[in-house]
Amino acid sequence: MWDFPSGTLYKRELAAYLLSQILGWDFIPFTLIRDGPYGIGSVQLYVEHDPAIHYFTLKDSHADALRVISCFDLVANNTDRKAGHCIQGSEGKIWGIDHGLTFHSDTKIRTVIWDFAGEPIPEHLANVLPGLLEQLEHPTGQVEELVQLLHPGEADALKDRIEWVLEAREYPGAAVRRRHRHRD
Repeated sequence: MWDFPSGTLYKRELAAYLLSQILGWDFIPFTLIRDGPYGIGSVQLYVEHDPAIHYFTLKDSHADALRVISCFDLVANNTDRKAGHCIQGSEGKIWGIDHGLTFHSDTKIRTVIWDFAGEPIPEHLANVLPGLLEQLEHPTGQVEELVQLLHPGEADALKDRIEWVLEAREYPGAAVRRRHRHRD
């Protein structure tokens, strides 16, 4: 992608998985980085699913799970959430896939999930964000791994977006256009 640094999409896939785990939201299938016959890239656990079931067929019956994904998209700055990126596994769990276009330092949120615009972000989602913000100041463990996958400006922008979500505490409308504030 022309607006993402070359050779980083696989890192963003892993970073998204790590962020989902760190937040305790666990909706992204297990993801790791591997070097293979065609070079380095990400590998994600395949989720058995019916491709006819996607965001538009799930939004009424699984709104709470989709609110989690929508909040994640704000924090991770997902620039490519399509309906088919929200799937239901054969066991019934809602999963989010395809996160290579995330964590850009400029806010470019492009997601199909705008149905919650103007609604408050559920407390159980917002309440985990201050802890992540603290961990990002002195990263260790999975948070350190996440930060190392990003460019420094992208890590700063992640902090800014968390602060923005915590300040707003509601899902924005589709017209959201927020640029990264440069930290001093």
